[in-house]
Amino acid sequence: MTRETITLTQEEHHRAHLLSRVHGGMLRAAEAARLLGVSLRQLRRLLARLRHGGPGALAHGNRGRSSPRQLPERLRQQVLRLARTTYAGFNDHHLAEMLREREGLTISRRSLQRLLRRAGLGSPRTRRPPRHRRRRARMPQAGLLVQLDGSHHAWLETRGPRLVLLAAIDDASGRVLAALFRLAEDTPGYLLLLRQLLRRHGIPGAVYSDRHSIFAFSRPTPMTLPEQLRGHHDPTQVGRALQELGIRWIAAHSPQAKGRIERLFGTFQDRLVAELRLAHAQTLADAQRVLARFLPRYNARFARRPVDLAPAWRPAPPAQILETICCLKEQRTVANDNTIQVGDRLLHLLPGPGGRSYARARVDVHLRLDGTVAVYYHGQRLTVHVDPVTPTRIPSYMARNGKTRPPAALRGPAPPAANHPWRQYPQTARRKELRALGVTFSQTR
Repeated sequence: MTRETITLTQEEHHRAHLLSRVHGGMLRAAEAARLLGVSLRQLRRLLARLRHGGPGALAHGNRGRSSPRQLPERLRQQVLRLARTTYAGFNDHHLAEMLREREGLTISRRSLQRLLRRAGLGSPRTRRPPRHRRRRARMPQAGLLVQLDGSHHAWLETRGPRLVLLAAIDDASGRVLAALFRLAEDTPGYLLLLRQLLRRHGIPGAVYSDRHSIFAFSRPTPMTLPEQLRGHHDPTQVGRALQELGIRWIAAHSPQAKGRIERLFGTFQDRLVAELRLAHAQTLADAQRVLARFLPRYNARFARRPVDLAPAWRPAPPAQILETICCLKEQRTVANDNTIQVGDRLLHLLPGPGGRSYARARVDVHLRLDGTVAVYYHGQRLTVHVDPVTPTRIPSYMARNGKTRPPAALRGPAPPAANHPWRQYPQTARRKELRALGVTFSQTR
């Protein structure tokens, strides 16, 4: 008599162990049935099999048998032959369709895949394996890295305008360092956020954000002639402020890369929206007041201690210098009448030392976040007088001479008269063409 060696699985070993304890009287049958997840009648059947056949009788009865649903050997060889010859280079889906349509061989795609892979036939179109990703560890110190982003969401639901929440979160502690609501995700909003961050905490080591055009120009953006001569784009207003502060800007290539602030906005869109609804906030000012009360409680609940308790913040510059950094800067050319038009305001540059004029000079115009304007020439601030620009403003040379119309030399050439030959040319040419075709015209006034 030949003895067959049967290898039990871990589940079957566990079953044999419990049944042996029941057979030896060390475990009650009802408790064993509950542990095995079977009924008491099934447990008794298993005990009978163990007594008559030993532990090997607990193995599944179909072990070692071929599946009744497997493909016939003749069909398998035919499919492999066609895959290597007639349909060589077909992908798995296409091959299954062609075998069914042209050869009358019905085989599922999964079965075809298993058959081809076992025979060493790979798919001609292999997908690129997913890139391995892992969660980036937090920075060890507060102030080493700050994430910035904006969230477009119906924060006020249907009670008010659609707002954008701009926020800055510390990477080491998860603490919300600064946040504010804006009507749009704009440059002044990020400069306000940056100024708020600097005033409260200091200068961080680096800023992590998406590749929004507020932070840097995209490559398809055409360069101006001065930029082409320099070989690179001029920085944006926010990029220039970060450079002046010595803050490194790191661009994220996907939303998952800045997942910390993305998860923050997910929490805010749940908790903050509920608190705005509870406070019946309807305007931007209402939302800002609710946010100011919400942030301390959020940080107390969700912020964590960094690994290194020593902060890495650098001291912020004085308030006066900070105002000259967190602002909009433009280079403008002064007009001949010593004026600069900025939006709806006209800046009159008062005479310099010795009554000097700044006409045609290149000056730096600073549009402060509080609405004021400052003009600098070679680093020295100039004295200006601001007037609103009206659509009917008369130029200075006309006002001095008391005229209401500019001189003819500045008005350009006068338009031709109605009977000028230049105006009659198209009509004359058309009439000549019609006369050549035999059409006559009556004399009209």
